[in-house]
Amino acid sequence: MSFQALGLEPRILAALKDAGYTEPTPIQAAAIPKILARTDVIGIAQTGTGKTAAFVLPMLQLLGVKPLVGRRIRTLVLAPTRELVVQIEENVRAYARHMPIRMATVFGGVGERPQVQALRDGTEMIIATPGRLLDLMSQRHGDFSSLDFLVLDEADRMLDMGFLPSIRRIVKALPKKRQTLLFSATLSPEIEALTHEFLFQPSTVQVGRRSNPAETVTQVAYEVPRHLKLALLVALLEKPDYNTVLVFSRTKHGADRIARKLEACKIKTATLHSNKSQNHRLRSLAAFKAGEVRVLVATDIAARGIDVDGISHVVNFDFPKTNEDYVHRIGRTGRANMVGDALSFVCPDEHGDLRSLERFIGRGIPRKRLDGFDYTAAAPPEPPAPPRGPRQQQQRRPQRGGGGGGNVGAPRGGGGRREGGYGGRR
Repeated sequence: MSFQALGLEPRILAALKDAGYTEPTPIQAAAIPKILARTDVIGIAQTGTGKTAAFVLPMLQLLGVKPLVGRRIRTLVLAPTRELVVQIEENVRAYARHMPIRMATVFGGVGERPQVQALRDGTEMIIATPGRLLDLMSQRHGDFSSLDFLVLDEADRMLDMGFLPSIRRIVKALPKKRQTLLFSATLSPEIEALTHEFLFQPSTVQVGRRSNPAETVTQVAYEVPRHLKLALLVALLEKPDYNTVLVFSRTKHGADRIARKLEACKIKTATLHSNKSQNHRLRSLAAFKAGEVRVLVATDIAARGIDVDGISHVVNFDFPKTNEDYVHRIGRTGRANMVGDALSFVCPDEHGDLRSLERFIGRGIPRKRLDGFDYTAAAPPEPPAPPRGPRQQQQRRPQRGGGGGGNVGAPRGGGGRREGGYGGRR
């Protein structure tokens, strides 16, 4: 099937040709006709299969039918992270390059003024994170009374990780007569049931098993003691084919620690997590895309918001908290039918989590060992504790009347202090 056979107009077809698209992916071929038919849609497909184009292309077609009137907003796309908002915006600009479509982004970490102005002026499309948008809507910015489309991208993450109250408040402020589209790579039955609050008689479009990672990703597990994970990562990065590597850490401090170790080993590294400023995050991502840094160390903020061509390896330095997180993490490689490798470091106490993951994805993950690496090496000695300052060396004064036991500060023989430091009358 061709994009032309899907009924897309010439301006969109020209943009797709400019972008090098030749034929639709399965999720695009299945979802685009349903969206053009003005039905609500739940779209489920593996990462890297073109879900963004699956909802953007038909919306552009429908938006082009009638011009924007007044200072209103016709389309709202909600995504869980700033990085994903920026990624969607880049895709929309590419697909709409021959159309007079205006758009704006709304997310935290940057100044509000341009975003407020965009909401006041009206636009065909707002792409936003829920938190910042709700904040601006509470200040009465933005006219959503004529909204045509609502899109929830990476819906399972938004509805399952604390965004549900914000989503409900945003949706309550939108007109009920609208077309709602929900897209994700994974969607549990519980979350799918919840989405019916927001959609009306939706058609579900599913490509492949909803728990499957992309078939183009080779998955392996390295069973390694926790104290040797950094050493194993450095040893793996000595291989020349590890040229564009995304490393996932469970915590922000862990990501910084990994990056410091790699930089000390002369490996160009950038970090991406929520403690970093928005400018830092954008610079890190741009440097990684441009090949200026070889390794990007990130928390799960990057599992949904990175679309970088040619990521050779994804390394789960810390085993993911949920099976869905694993699917999204390793989906950063092997995109657009390219091949990639996903490695997971598994500590002795995580073998049960690994077996649970294998049941979830319906396949075994081969165990692998790096030749020449000493898996029996002892943990490095703990660095000496810093010297204590004079204040830290002072012993805490004993409570008066406290004796040698009992509750500290409890009244004793009428001469003790009450809790809070007061005795007798207040």
